[in-house]
Amino acid sequence: MEATVPLIPRSPAARRAMRRAVRDGLVIAGLLFAGYLFLVVAPATRTFGFDAFAYWHLDLAAPYSQSAGSLGAFTYTPVIARLFAPFAALPWYSFLWLWTAALIATMAWLGWRSSLVILAFPPVALELYHGNVHLLIAAAIVLGFRWPATWAFVLLTKVTPGVGLIWFAVRREWRKLAIALGVTALLVAISLVFDASLWRAWLTDDILKTATGAPLDQFSIGIPLWLRLPAAALIVAWGGRTDRAWTVPVAATLGLPILWPTGLAILAALWPIAARRPGLTSDDVVLGGPAAS
Repeated sequence: MEATVPLIPRSPAARRAMRRAVRDGLVIAGLLFAGYLFLVVAPATRTFGFDAFAYWHLDLAAPYSQSAGSLGAFTYTPVIARLFAPFAALPWYSFLWLWTAALIATMAWLGWRSSLVILAFPPVALELYHGNVHLLIAAAIVLGFRWPATWAFVLLTKVTPGVGLIWFAVRREWRKLAIALGVTALLVAISLVFDASLWRAWLTDDILKTATGAPLDQFSIGIPLWLRLPAAALIVAWGGRTDRAWTVPVAATLGLPILWPTGLAILAALWPIAARRPGLTSDDVVLGGPAAS
């Protein structure tokens, strides 16, 4: 008599249990990676705060002298350079722990009860390890749906993730678009009065190097910006027309000037966006659940 293989139960309860098991397995694996990163890699390599060092070590006399990816390389606009400059007065480790605490607080705000799920997303753990601004960009995008002025931070740091503003244009939310661009333009205008030479240095020493494909000192995902940016624009335009808010952080991530692995931490914005949508849970974000729209 031949043995029969029992069919996999397909009841809604069984499917939910299977999804929870997969989710929990992914979360545990991600948390193990985070623990390995901070408890094993950090003491061995001493590279904790690699990106944060650039914000503390900033020299306003020559902020753009180093190429992207090298230790101490600063690539943001003079507005952000002025914002970070006072931190040089702090001891390095004081700044590092304050900055890391700010990033952890941002992660907790984005995830709230799902903070461990966000931490288990490897790019977020890498972001906390290196200390970049991608989690802050994620928060600015989430806040920007209600307070569009926060987009100024996105435009004045990484610049090209501002492709997400197409969301407002497609939806004819002209007032929000005008606020986002107007606040940014005002900050740039004020900065130009005091730091015109820094703007020239930013355009020549930083933007041109990136645009011409200057060699990088760190691993990056090698899809060129000229290919990614139009794709990002199409994604967010489609999302705006079909009311899919999740396309905004996806487009912003895709539109990063250089697609570092840590840049994927911007996708942490998906959690609070999903939480605002009826019927969606953190499982849906992790597992691509019911048509996240």
